[in-house]
Amino acid sequence: MTELTLSIFDPNTLLPHRAGIAGLGLALSAIDSTDAPLQWEVTEDVVTLSWEGKDIDAIQWLLAQTYRSDEGYLEAPALNLDEQGRYIFSEGVMNSFLQHSKQRSREKQAVPLNFTVDDDQPEIRIDYRPVVDCYYTRGIQDAFNSKGMFKKEIPLKGHHLPGLVECFVNGAYVESPTGFLALLFLPLACGYYQLTGYRSALVIPEIRNINEWVKLRRKMPGRTYKSFRSSSAGESALNFLLREKLADDSSLFRIDYCEVYRLGSQPWDGNQSYLKQAVHRVQINDQILGLYEVASRLLPPRVQLKKDGNGTWLAESKVLAWISDNLIVNKSWYDGFFEFRKANSIFPDDRRGLVVMTEHLSADEKVLFEAVQGAFSTYLREQILQAQKQGRPLDYGQVTDKVIYRLQRPGTQQQFTTALVKFLSDFRSGAALGNGLQIFARLNQPGNWKTARDLALLAIATYQSKTKEEKKLLEENSTEETANVL
Repeated sequence: MTELTLSIFDPNTLLPHRAGIAGLGLALSAIDSTDAPLQWEVTEDVVTLSWEGKDIDAIQWLLAQTYRSDEGYLEAPALNLDEQGRYIFSEGVMNSFLQHSKQRSREKQAVPLNFTVDDDQPEIRIDYRPVVDCYYTRGIQDAFNSKGMFKKEIPLKGHHLPGLVECFVNGAYVESPTGFLALLFLPLACGYYQLTGYRSALVIPEIRNINEWVKLRRKMPGRTYKSFRSSSAGESALNFLLREKLADDSSLFRIDYCEVYRLGSQPWDGNQSYLKQAVHRVQINDQILGLYEVASRLLPPRVQLKKDGNGTWLAESKVLAWISDNLIVNKSWYDGFFEFRKANSIFPDDRRGLVVMTEHLSADEKVLFEAVQGAFSTYLREQILQAQKQGRPLDYGQVTDKVIYRLQRPGTQQQFTTALVKFLSDFRSGAALGNGLQIFARLNQPGNWKTARDLALLAIATYQSKTKEEKKLLEENSTEETANVL
């Protein structure tokens, strides 16, 4: 008789193994134990399996109940997926665990799939190559000896976990039977995301109670193609954690951290396109999730027409990617705006989203932010009046660029402090009155001046006209660029 005990608190397990043990618990919850060739028990931290006879027969039967190739998809009955969910699970697993052509077989001819992103936007057309079979459905032989029993040491290839072995020249990673078994069910516990530029993200959750997580997973709503597409690995982790939180915010065993693997090409292997490029452990709180939830609503992906006019594609917001990557490392959401703005264009929809995001600045941050916007308002009024005297329309873009250049040119803390104080002094506003000491203290905190520069530049870039008089002057001297500030 064989008996295996898989514990999520075993000190020899890694996060992927613990998630895989929970995935095994989920698979068992959907299987009828009547006439099963093995017995099992699932507790809050342990899965116990036992059977008579050959190991290979019991494991093959268990895998046949867990994974199926059905109608062109990799089907997992325990996940209870709809059509879009089946597509996401199949494509996610094929682009991570089963990315190597030896580990899966797909039809050569792609079939079109149409998904609705939003009611007011056109459908997205996807070319999908149906799944014929894969490693999980073919019958596993490499873990067993000639007598059909588990090998004591089982060599693992990369398809068990992308990035498990940094490079194939280092040889295979060797697992025990329990570790090998856990990784077979890891795909059931993961989140899958498609990034831009032939990259993907794989999210592995931290699980502290198997039974509670199984209940949560079984009641989670299905995913859509819109939630499958992600702007960055950071956003993938935040989206995954937010979905878990919204599914059951009251649970004491709610998932509050995860690991996200960014997968893409590596120069040492031309046969696989989704190898590990980076791994982030993401542990966040409700405040960070709240900021991400707001940002994701304000900066949604947009359906775009392809350049050749044949079909549509989903364009993710670069601004959301930048904000998400700040949040997962507990930085201010606007951190690095100086570098981001230099490297990327900010489109009108993204600018409107950033304007609303500034409403979520802290009270301390708003002091500097509002002081800069107040000074810019004074400067803008002077430029409007000067344009009127000269009988020309106001070039709002040029006005904004002058101030931004003035504040982004300094390269040291002392130079920036001097430039900002001079700007606030030259163009006085009510927002800065009485707050000089607080602003000065913020500028002189060790290592804080670059964040202050980001905040000041953000204030200029998201400026909105606040008075009726100013709006009237802008309308009278308006150009197309001016519409964003009215």
